[in-house]
Amino acid sequence: MIDFQRLAGALDDNPALQRRAALAALLLTVSSDGEATTVKIGAGVSVGRGAAPGAAFSLATTEANWAEFAKPVPAVGFQSLVGMQRMGHLKVAGDMVAYGRNLIFLEQLFAALRPAAPAERVASVGEPVIEPVIGRYLRLDFNGKPHRIYFEEAGQGIPLVCLHTAGADGRQYRALLNDAEITKRFRVLVFDLPWHGKSSPPPGFEREAYKLTTDLYVDTVMAFCRALKLERPVVMGCSIGGRAVLHLSLRHGDYFRAAIGLQSATHAEAGADTRLRDLGVLFRPDVHGQEAAAGTVACLISPTSPQAEKWETLWHYMQGGPAVFMGDLHYYFAEGDLRNGLLDGLDTKKCPLHLLTGEYDLSATPELTAELAKLVNATSFQVMQGLGHFPMSESPAQFRRFLLPVLEQIAV
Repeated sequence: MIDFQRLAGALDDNPALQRRAALAALLLTVSSDGEATTVKIGAGVSVGRGAAPGAAFSLATTEANWAEFAKPVPAVGFQSLVGMQRMGHLKVAGDMVAYGRNLIFLEQLFAALRPAAPAERVASVGEPVIEPVIGRYLRLDFNGKPHRIYFEEAGQGIPLVCLHTAGADGRQYRALLNDAEITKRFRVLVFDLPWHGKSSPPPGFEREAYKLTTDLYVDTVMAFCRALKLERPVVMGCSIGGRAVLHLSLRHGDYFRAAIGLQSATHAEAGADTRLRDLGVLFRPDVHGQEAAAGTVACLISPTSPQAEKWETLWHYMQGGPAVFMGDLHYYFAEGDLRNGLLDGLDTKKCPLHLLTGEYDLSATPELTAELAKLVNATSFQVMQGLGHFPMSESPAQFRRFLLPVLEQIAV
């Protein structure tokens, strides 16, 4: 039996969670095989038997599913509450806006059901170090508008252009930019899409409803590459970037030396429960959209990824611009869907395509990437064990083990 009383100690020695709990003021019901437990959240957390009247929402699943969730390393699909909901293992009933408002907090709270993880040793810097990464702003015109795009680069040799995930920015590739083994042969370039990170939206953005489209994405990447006069670059993208490398290979395969798709698929799995998206929790005046964004993607991170890297990855989402993540998802879930026959024209001999997908990704799943690899006759495909949707940022050390052999093959 799962001991939900453990939730009462979730705030111990955690001032950040204590402050969040005091502001949450939540009453919820947890159900397991017909047994109900009330969880009251305020200045503290109290747990009682039975379902309390007035609960904002309930979380219901089987005893076996709660047991899997509570393991130190749960199976794929059980790594988080939203992950279980997405896969149909957890039923959420009640006020979905209240649930969406508290996603990240609830994930932290219910993590108390798992055994305490050993403290991770964080290496000290020692003597101050200036990283070999140069940040610059590129000013250029495209799509009929002036743009100011921020990018970082390090290294020399073959240009390697890296595309970040939806709603985030180029900081996701911080480890790659600092990897001397990579930068001795590759000039790594990472730019923030317009509206993201340190890249400004174009003038007049205050009158626009931002939506990323295939044309806009492809045009942006090509404008960046041509402005810097890159010759035969490699393009690597993750998530929406992993979809974009497919469109870039289709339209400009003769320009790129190779493409690397991280979490690439013809389409994304929407999940068993789309109510949070349908309610627009990413852009509501009564929800902190960026915290909700982090809450919706936390389920895509591997439970074995280091905590520091996991939370830095989520921090990037917490800092996104209003509705930018939602605008990117328009491309990811709808407009950029490649189940339209276009991939028949993708020539992986002209532009080699390497696919790497994390085993814990519930969106661009290993199964979807395997289907893509077969469909286009990918140059290589590998499932990255112990990684999720954000391999380059959630666990850089583990990711490089899979990336280095691919780069070695490309550099030959």
